[in-house]
Amino acid sequence: MEFKEDIAKALETLRNGGVILYPTDTVWGLGCDATDKDAVDKIYKIKNRADAKAMLSLVGSDGQLQQFVRDIPDAAWQLIDAAVRPLTIIYDSPVGIADNLKAEDGSAGFRITSEKFSSELCKRLRHPLVSTSANISGRKAPETFGEIDDEIKKSVDYIVETGRENGKAEPSNIIKVGNSGIIKVIR
Repeated sequence: MEFKEDIAKALETLRNGGVILYPTDTVWGLGCDATDKDAVDKIYKIKNRADAKAMLSLVGSDGQLQQFVRDIPDAAWQLIDAAVRPLTIIYDSPVGIADNLKAEDGSAGFRITSEKFSSELCKRLRHPLVSTSANISGRKAPETFGEIDDEIKKSVDYIVETGRENGKAEPSNIIKVGNSGIIKVIR
């Protein structure tokens, strides 16, 4: 399948409230429109995960990040500029995303993706894209497409063709950057 056709099918699924299985700049992810509460609920059900455990979202650019995070501390920009691996930052003041994506303290994690497919998808969707590892909660995250459990594959509305040949990947680093300037390394 061609890249453009794959993007179009994934977008159609997302815009209709569906869940996709797709490549990211880290591990293969389960994703949906981060502004769609019902779609986010579907991912929690697929993963058999408590919704008290927040999930992160991908954005395609600095500008898109600024649309969905009210106050981005200078320290966050410095970390983004210095990052050599994919970096998820948890921010205190997200806006416009589904409430069930936020942690109990109201914070939410975002990562600017550099992977071609997920970046293009975020830009065309014009919303953040939920990104959580494609595994049942408590099980090991798959490092390749071939390691993804059939139970996950059967539960999603669309499986992206692009990127299946990618090699092993690692999860992102996660850092919480509070509006007060306090930085906490999570992973």
